[in-house]
Amino acid sequence: MQNQKALFSLDPDVHYLNCAYMSPIMKSVEQKGIEGLIRKRNPYHLVPEDFFTEVAEARQLFAEMINCRPSQIALIPSASYGLSAAISNISPKQGTHALTLDQEFPSDFFPLQRWCEKHDKELKVIRIDAPPGEQGDAWNREILDSINENSAALVMSSVHWMNGIRFDLQAIGEKCAANNCLLIVDGTQSFGALPIDVQETKIDALVCASYKCMMGPYSIGLAYLGEAFNEGIPLEESWMNRTNAMNFRDLTDYEEHYTEDAGRYNVGEFSNFILVPMLIEALKQLKAWGPAEVQAYCRELVQPLLSYCESIGVSLEKEENRSAHLLGLQLPESIDSEELLKRLKERKIIVSVRGSTIRVSPSVYNSPEDIQALIDTIESCRV
Repeated sequence: MQNQKALFSLDPDVHYLNCAYMSPIMKSVEQKGIEGLIRKRNPYHLVPEDFFTEVAEARQLFAEMINCRPSQIALIPSASYGLSAAISNISPKQGTHALTLDQEFPSDFFPLQRWCEKHDKELKVIRIDAPPGEQGDAWNREILDSINENSAALVMSSVHWMNGIRFDLQAIGEKCAANNCLLIVDGTQSFGALPIDVQETKIDALVCASYKCMMGPYSIGLAYLGEAFNEGIPLEESWMNRTNAMNFRDLTDYEEHYTEDAGRYNVGEFSNFILVPMLIEALKQLKAWGPAEVQAYCRELVQPLLSYCESIGVSLEKEENRSAHLLGLQLPESIDSEELLKRLKERKIIVSVRGSTIRVSPSVYNSPEDIQALIDTIESCRV
């Protein structure tokens, strides 16, 4: 893959290495949003079919990329919405405890905590005690050791949102399946930059907001809810999620049946005529690139940064345990951290601080010059 910066409208003097915070949108995605706004000027052009056809296309594209049927995809306004929909439908008859990871994102933690409190289950937080460079192995080992026949569900991110540590989802999924433990994954920090196959990994629910690696707009996303959730109760009772929704004349017949499979979990007003076309355009480009190619591009891009970090004493995870599109760097004490933050701002190098780490999250619009600017700035702060 070649550098894709020409597809974006990034400021030329900014080194934006913060896709895990929020991606920029492509020019083509922006144009779809503008067209959607113009479309709203004269809504009499909209016909009943328009409320459903574009959403069907988005579901189809996402389903093809994660290897499932489109009927198992729901349109959601946020990751928290999708996670809450899945977690609230874990059977209270299942298990004595639920599992999540230490320092997991709040939107993953809180709905699971509520489910445990409501059903008098124990919430077990999987923690590790390992130094940087050895945490990936420790995480995967502890997760696998924690899953047993009493586990109702495991809720976790596909990569750790703070440091980019990759989890062995295939091994975790197999262990969950063998113990009748639902695997609910927040893929927001990886979908689009790492391949995810819900069949291979035996994921029961995969929730993805679109404004990060998916390179879509804010306030929209997609969720895979597998067969375990086909008879669940959605968070809201929308008219659009009923089998007679396309028959506008007879909506007050009050059809009790939901649309098939995960369609019941679609957010109300899911046919957003501005955001959905933007989402579709982003998905089309992601599919054309291929998540594996995005990851390969990022891997080559960050290699000089990783080599430099090793040279100043940063402990790095094994390659199989780290993601190239999201790196958490615990810089040594020889780096003046306060001065570094100041100089990063001055030089318009955009990264995130998460806990004690500098989080660097590049993507296909970044160039070697962006990485070198970061290296030079870190080096200038050595004491």
